[in-house]
Order: sequence, then C-alpha cells, then structure tokens
Amino acid sequence: MKRFKIVAGIVVFLLAVSTRQTQAQYYFYDNNYYDNPLTFEIGGSIGAMNCLTDVGGRKGVGKKFIKDLVLKNTQLSGGLYVAANYKNAVSLRIEASFGKITASDSLLKSVKASTYGRYERNLSFRSSISEISLLAEIHPLYLFINWEARNQEPPRLSPYLLAGIGYFSFNPQAKLGNKWVDLQPLRTEGQGFKEFPSRKPYALKQTNFPVGVGFRYELSPILNLRAEFVYRILTTDYLDDVSRWYIDPTLYANYFSGNKLTNALLLNDRKYELNPGAVTFPGDQRGDPGDNDAYMSFNIKLGLTLGRERIRRH
Repeated sequence: MKRFKIVAGIVVFLLAVSTRQTQAQYYFYDNNYYDNPLTFEIGGSIGAMNCLTDVGGRKGVGKKFIKDLVLKNTQLSGGLYVAANYKNAVSLRIEASFGKITASDSLLKSVKASTYGRYERNLSFRSSISEISLLAEIHPLYLFINWEARNQEPPRLSPYLLAGIGYFSFNPQAKLGNKWVDLQPLRTEGQGFKEFPSRKPYALKQTNFPVGVGFRYELSPILNLRAEFVYRILTTDYLDDVSRWYIDPTLYANYFSGNKLTNALLLNDRKYELNPGAVTFPGDQRGDPGDNDAYMSFNIKLGLTLGRERIRRH
C-alpha cells in the first residue's frame, strides 16, 4: 500500500506542475467550452463483481476464462477514482474498488453427473475484495484522429482500452453451521506444514494486473458516463482457498488444537456433508493448480471533468 501512496503523490505533483505550464493552451471542444490539453476527472462507480476459481463453475471439467462463469454468483461492487486526461486520448487514473465474490459447488447439482466429482466435493467460499489500482487508458478515436485540425467537434462516444497494476486484499471464508470461518489460518492444503515444504502460506494482500475495455460518453462538457469491464490477472490460485490436493487429516493435530483443529478437520474436506460414507485419500485432487484464479467487474461510472474553460461572450 505504501508503494501506491508514493506513486499517487508523484502523479499529483507532476499533474499540478503540468497544469501551470499548459494553463493558457486550449483547443476547441464545442460552441460553449474550450478544452485544456490536460484535464482532470473525479468520479464514482457502481456495478457487479464475479470470479473464476476452482470452486463451482459450470458443467463438465471446467473451462478457461468466462466460459466457466456462473452469473448467480454476481455480487455488488463500487469504487471511487481520480484521473488526469491528456487531450482525451491518454488517461492515468488511481482507483479504489470494493466488492464481494462467492462460489459454491452446490450450484452444480443439476449437472452433477458431468462434473467429475466437483459437486460431491461440496466446497464453497466467500470473500470481500478491497483494491487500489493505477490504470492507464488509451482512447483510439482521440489518439489517432486530430479533431482540432479537422475543425470538428470531437465524438461524444469514445471506446478505450485499459491496463495497469493493482494491490488487493481478500479473505476466503466458509460457512460452518451459522458461523463464517476464515480459511487461510486453517492451512486446508497443508500450507506451511513441514511435510509439504513447497506449499507456502498464501498472503491475503497481493498484487494483481487489471486489463479491460470501456466506453465513455460525454453527457455534457463537465459530465461523462462510462461502461467498463475489468478483468484482474492474479498470481495466486488461492482466492478461494482451493488449489491442489487433499492431505492426511491426522496431520492437523500436530499443528492445531481446540476450535482451530475442529474447524480444519471439518472444512478441509466437506464430502461427508453429502455422503457420510465418502472416503478421501491423501493426494486426491482437491483443486487445479494449473490455472490461477481471477476476478472481474462490470461497472457504470459517472465522472466530473475539471479544466474545461467556458467561452466568455461579449
């Protein structure tokens, strides 16, 4: 988080200096406003968040990217942002986003015959997501067309691409009875156990890489509306606390006691809830370590543009 505070401070300082240098340079926007080469934007968003993890999914063995997305898992999300725009062609923005994600093997019940044991695995999770990101936007209609030279009003609708780097926190939980239990401390796949030296405990705060597409529509010289889809590329497969194989449950007694031991035994393998006679052997597949998890959001944004100059008429 400290890295982003430093970056944000540098960006704000540079933008302030740039504003002074370009204050008297304008190009035509419409019949009432001129546009500074450098403008600013502040705004907020509301939308939907979902995820792709080892838990849940659709029928079959599971598919990559959004082919395995379950719309029933969609949760509310929102955010706030500040941005600097250069001639509406290139933008740099800092954004704080918040949301929730969830998934459950139980949603596979209607197609359980095709899921190769994913339904019977009976795992589920939820997690809150908090994220801060530094994003760059590219608007091709402004980058490659000089509307000022054409003496034309620029288009109100502008598609764009975005990419950047983010820092997010998550905390997978599972419901046991009427209580939600944090999963990371339970080391459900033996993370940190000496018997599994290659399985390190995963961090609950990590770096991600957002990429996406969007459309910006100018409602007026000072207000714009955006529709935006952002996909986060992650470096972890433990967004849902599921990645590899089942371990010998007797190992938990070497590391835990009391309620923590009880929770670990009940939550690392939940097949017993559907079939009390189910037998799981150490080394049986629990997740798929071949693909990292991901989460994504679709948001509607409302932005306020600062820096456009109203024409003074005499």
